[in-house]
Amino acid sequence: MSVHVASLAAIRTGTDSRVPRGESVGALLRRVTAETPDRTALVDGAPGARRRWTYAELLDGAQGVARALLRCCRPGDRVAVWAPTIPEFVVAEYGIALAGMIMVTINPAFRAPEARFVLEDAGVAACLTVQDFRGHRLLEMATALESELEELRTVVDLEHAELFLAAADPAAVLPEVDPGSPAMILYTSGTTGVPKGALLAHACVTDNVTDGAANIAGRSADRTVWLALLPMFHLAGCVVAALGTATLHGTLVTVPRFDARAVLDLVEQERVSTMNIVPTLMWALLRHPDLPDVDISAIHSVMLGGATIPPELARRVRDRGIVPIVGYGLTEAPMVSATSDGDSDRDLVETIGRALPHVAVRIADPENDAPRGIGEIGEIQTRGRHTFLGYWRRPTATDAAYAADGWFKTGDLGVMDDRGVLSMAGRAKDMIIRGGENVYPREIEDHLVQLPDVLEAAVVGLPDEYYGEVVAAFVRPAPGIRPVRELAEVLSRDLTGYKVPSRWFLVDRFPTTESGKVQKFALVEAWRSGRYAEEAV
Repeated sequence: MSVHVASLAAIRTGTDSRVPRGESVGALLRRVTAETPDRTALVDGAPGARRRWTYAELLDGAQGVARALLRCCRPGDRVAVWAPTIPEFVVAEYGIALAGMIMVTINPAFRAPEARFVLEDAGVAACLTVQDFRGHRLLEMATALESELEELRTVVDLEHAELFLAAADPAAVLPEVDPGSPAMILYTSGTTGVPKGALLAHACVTDNVTDGAANIAGRSADRTVWLALLPMFHLAGCVVAALGTATLHGTLVTVPRFDARAVLDLVEQERVSTMNIVPTLMWALLRHPDLPDVDISAIHSVMLGGATIPPELARRVRDRGIVPIVGYGLTEAPMVSATSDGDSDRDLVETIGRALPHVAVRIADPENDAPRGIGEIGEIQTRGRHTFLGYWRRPTATDAAYAADGWFKTGDLGVMDDRGVLSMAGRAKDMIIRGGENVYPREIEDHLVQLPDVLEAAVVGLPDEYYGEVVAAFVRPAPGIRPVRELAEVLSRDLTGYKVPSRWFLVDRFPTTESGKVQKFALVEAWRSGRYAEEAV
């Protein structure tokens, strides 16, 4: 790590001797195929399936998709993939890239109005989808939207695309793709409201994930079998898992939906070495009654992300002999920092690691962007090749996302120690101001989830006439939870009085994004509508 200032300002840039390749997504696949054509690239992990593709077969399929798309679309057009985590998604992703078009991912759980927003906002020309997902008739909805949206000209059933592919010219020359050109538009998770499309360049994702995937796989990089447990429409799926596996010449195993027992079978049978997963799903695996009977010895590491990582979860993973990699990144800035398999147990459990190679990170005042010092809480800001090109058709929002000196403002609060190791402190927008005192919800949430009474917790500020805001805790309780009065007393032993929640609510589940992030704005809206009964303190 290199210090960029002579003072103790919290600014670091991850270092590495390798020069970024700066290649397009299609060029990545071509290179890996040339180097390992017969290696297994892709496995369909759906129950009873186990279809397999070598890298040569994956490239051939992707080139077929690219040539078929060029019959109905032009390079630069937006092509949506509205599908679950299936192998055809990965083939389509590479095909869109090889055609010089821009992939737009859509959550397969979306209903027609939600999908319409993305299709219309991105000006999608073609939509690749499936007939059905969890009872949602995606193909039927997409076909109906095709008749309503002027720019949407083509809808294709990914799982029955024979006629679409057969109509392509097998001799068609695929375009040269500039690595600096847009590769994909990924819509933000929407933890604060209406989603925005983040535009990511080819080199942004390939360079970033080359370093990121190597960090996640660690010492198991030369035998990578990556189980994709996060959705492909999300950055963690279509970039970190899909492209990351390719950079390691590894095997990607897809599953369309999570079933803990089926996942354990896949881990054993496919000799899975790594996976990325949200905390709730990791808990489901660790607590499964069949776990002691399953051989999980091939797993070297799991990438935990998408939500607050309880330290106890990281410890439980470590106790199984698995390295808990905790990463930090955003749709707009993939893979900013991460822990690694060479870190101490404390760092693995309590931090989000160091900046990845060629990624610059600083801690700054969230109000005026002035650099903060070592050990001081501030906004995590970043810059480098990994940052996005901007929000699609939203120049004002793009400008607002950057500080005047060019650093991307993540909106997340953190602290950096003198080794350059980062720790999270919450969301800047989540910060509660109680009677003039700044309260960071993440600190309180970390204490709550360590209690045996609490499965999950979210802390927010609720309006108060006297204090302006007060601290409120929403808790998903464990069986046999003590009265919240006793929980407050326990917290008061470790936290200053103004940080201890004065309002408490027990909930069955939290409103979350598909990637597992709690939507705190939705939690507050539900409270305003009277959905939650308050517990007496």
